Amino acid sequence: MDGTPDEEAHRGPPRRHRVPLVAIAALLLTGGLLLALGTGRQQPAPPRAVDKGGSPAAPRTQQPPAGPRAAVLPSSRPVSITIPSLEVTSDLEELGLGKNRAMETPKDPAKAGWYRPGATPGAIGPSVIAGHVTWDGSPAVFFELTELDPGDRIEVRRVDGRTAVFTVDRTATYPKDEFPTVEVYRNLDHAGLRLITCGGDYSEDDNRYADNVVVYASLTGSQAH
Repeated sequence: MDGTPDEEAHRGPPRRHRVPLVAIAALLLTGGLLLALGTGRQQPAPPRAVDKGGSPAAPRTQQPPAGPRAAVLPSSRPVSITIPSLEVTSDLEELGLGKNRAMETPKDPAKAGWYRPGATPGAIGPSVIAGHVTWDGSPAVFFELTELDPGDRIEVRRVDGRTAVFTVDRTATYPKDEFPTVEVYRNLDHAGLRLITCGGDYSEDDNRYADNVVVYASLTGSQAH
């Protein structure tokens, strides 16, 4: 996924889980999520990114969710993600901050990674999962992420024996130097999920994609597994 820094959630009375301000500040200082989620040789072109869901006339943060929100879950580390409409299933690596204070990216291009300083999927707040779009000229785990539509389902399996079920609210594309760090990481009053990868045109000279793709989703259910 040429597209995550250092390279690509809460509950109640869920104690309100907040992303440490120092973590947000670190990401802001590095220009946000400079996702390198697709590196290597000539890259295949991922599906063209098109913003889906949300009206340009109103702030995106005010857009209604695609489905009814579910009660938040206790914090629990995620172990895998499944996106049925894309036929994607991946174990999750854990991502922290790298030496340059940017978010790490998954070491395995076939796997997505959960940003552990943030919320766990299903808990109150924004949980962030990042994945590469390409790697060494081949499609990676989030190659087709732009194909997700509002209403599509995302499942995240957790170590507590529950699977958090999310529904896609919208998909947005941002130039890398305009990554919306505050919108992605800000505190929420519900359990949210953000999937992040790279998109747009690929530059062989810079060895990177021009944009980042962000899928916004909300918790709409859970089930035992």
